[in-house]
Amino acid sequence: MSEAGRVIAGSARGLRLRAPGEGTRPLADRVKQTLFAILEPDLADARVLDLFAGSGAGGIEALSRGAAAAVFVERDAGAARTIADNLASTHLAERGRIVRSDVPAYLRDRAGEDGPFDLVLVDPPYVDTALMDATLAALADAGAGLIRSGAWVVAKHFWRTPPVQAIGLLASVRTRRFGETTLTFYRPTEEPAR
Repeated sequence: MSEAGRVIAGSARGLRLRAPGEGTRPLADRVKQTLFAILEPDLADARVLDLFAGSGAGGIEALSRGAAAAVFVERDAGAARTIADNLASTHLAERGRIVRSDVPAYLRDRAGEDGPFDLVLVDPPYVDTALMDATLAALADAGAGLIRSGAWVVAKHFWRTPPVQAIGLLASVRTRRFGETTLTFYRPTEEPAR
């Protein structure tokens, strides 16, 4: 089994994470460091939703840094086992919950029961830009109530295929590029994008 880097800071600092296999793109340590430097002020007691969770590295980093709870949504059985192993090895399992589900189905049928969330990490396969846009649209739907006022939604994507800048109640507020990987940060707005 390959590695998914390490936990950068917090209670599980320095612990190595496993990756589920070759088909995943775990958050590189440099990307994680920048991501959480931006999010750190808002992590205390946050509720986190890690979509297309893979190794669970993003949600685990948030838990290590003081988030109250994280839901990891992953449809692949092997990846879900890897997330469980990573939560156990970092001693964060009591604050993490794994949901084996397709992300669109989870957002449609179950996310409302688990939310609202303060931080949502979105990392679908790079080639499926339609899935990225559909996921952002579901999160941005005011009626769904999936994200809190002041929440962060962070999309990880290939730099050449950026997601929409604004959709529903979400608007992009910054981007950070790391080679082929880009993070786009969204915040809720008062008025829906047109």
